[in-house]
Amino acid sequence: MLSLGAAGVTSAAPFGKTTNRSKQKAAAEAERAGLQQKLSSLKKDISKTENAKDEAADTLAESEKAISDANRALRDLQQEQRDTNVKLKQLSAEHDRLAATVEQQKQQLAKLLRDQYVAGNEDRIKLLLSGDNPNRINRDLQMLAYVSQAQARLLESLRANLKAVEVNQEEAQNAKDELEEIAQEQLQQKARLEQEKGRRAALLSTLSKKLVAQRKEAGSLEKDEQRMAGLVDKLGKLIAEQAAAAAAEKRRQEEVAAARAKAAAEARALAKARAAAEAERKRLAANQNKSGTIKPAQPTQPAPNPADAIDSDEPPKVAVIKPAPVEPAAPPARAADIALAPAAPAGAFAALKGQLRPPVSGKIVNKFGAKRGDGPSWKGVFIRTGEGADVHAVAGGRVVFADWLRGFGNLIIVDHGGQYMSIYGNNQSLLKRAGDIVKAGDAIASAGNSGGNEESGLYFELRHQGAAFDPAGWVKF
Repeated sequence: MLSLGAAGVTSAAPFGKTTNRSKQKAAAEAERAGLQQKLSSLKKDISKTENAKDEAADTLAESEKAISDANRALRDLQQEQRDTNVKLKQLSAEHDRLAATVEQQKQQLAKLLRDQYVAGNEDRIKLLLSGDNPNRINRDLQMLAYVSQAQARLLESLRANLKAVEVNQEEAQNAKDELEEIAQEQLQQKARLEQEKGRRAALLSTLSKKLVAQRKEAGSLEKDEQRMAGLVDKLGKLIAEQAAAAAAEKRRQEEVAAARAKAAAEARALAKARAAAEAERKRLAANQNKSGTIKPAQPTQPAPNPADAIDSDEPPKVAVIKPAPVEPAAPPARAADIALAPAAPAGAFAALKGQLRPPVSGKIVNKFGAKRGDGPSWKGVFIRTGEGADVHAVAGGRVVFADWLRGFGNLIIVDHGGQYMSIYGNNQSLLKRAGDIVKAGDAIASAGNSGGNEESGLYFELRHQGAAFDPAGWVKF
């Protein structure tokens, strides 16, 4: 049993405090849980169709996933640390500015009070009863009013700035707490990473012969290809379902907005009609008073056309205008039900043919279509590169799978819209999660040899409508 769980480590905030960062992380994890449950079910469906026989590579799965999680957590923590330090510097600069402003305002207020004291601090009653020259009294009263207004404005501004200083100090303290929290998590993740690397090395030393033997077994590579094809097919269906759900959610939001706008317009029309009816009632009452005929006021009723009653002796009697009832809105879609909807336009990826940059720097040692021993031909390319090298998304899109898969190790799949996908396998670490939106060139993984691969590198595929195709005509290798 590991001392640090493979699913991740969550440290408590320093001194038992709950920082904003802790709350945001908890909310994000809760939102991801639904999507992860869907993808886990998808993986189980694929596993059901396979032979139950364990493979040596599967023994490494837990350790390789833990290494991936720890590396991703460390990468995220480093970015958080940079962002928080920038925020802390900004808060410090803002604090210095506010402190200088407060000090200046205190000096101004002290000067006003001192000047008022030196001038005798006469009040208005004394001035009025002094019997002095009226012009002087008026001038002095105006001066007193000016000084009082200046004091009030200065005090109000000073209070606001003192409150801003207080808020600034709270935010700065929260940022410091977050930095301490990040530092604690970094220590935990580093310890976890070293532990898992040692565990994997020990497993490899005992499984190396078995791994080599199983890779050479007839049918092993075919099963890997079938597994990948099954995963891509199921992902395609799930993406289509979520795209439809996202479109329905967009329509729902538009309908809700339209219903609210209609209700607001009807409310304005109703208010306008009531105001017009009230104005007409008052006009008629005034006319009746002038003619000497006074009638008791009638209850106000909204009128669609008050002008029709101008010459009437009675207040207009009209039907009450009521806004149309708003239909109850459909419940919003759950985040997990639309998290994999395409993030790029359908034709965007196809337009990039021949312009894609390589996902990683290295040497192509296995090309698309080349024979793989006694097994099937390569459905992608294998790029030899150093362990830990950054793997980049070849185009913008959404991560639809980020998990360990037999035969491919730590695997990440990006959907680019238009039923195009890019696939990155044998990674040491996955830096993005399912549902994340990525841009071309974003680091999404780090290269490695997970999944029982003999050498460090990246296995890379491109697929359209589930079928693999040669990336050579698309990527500028």
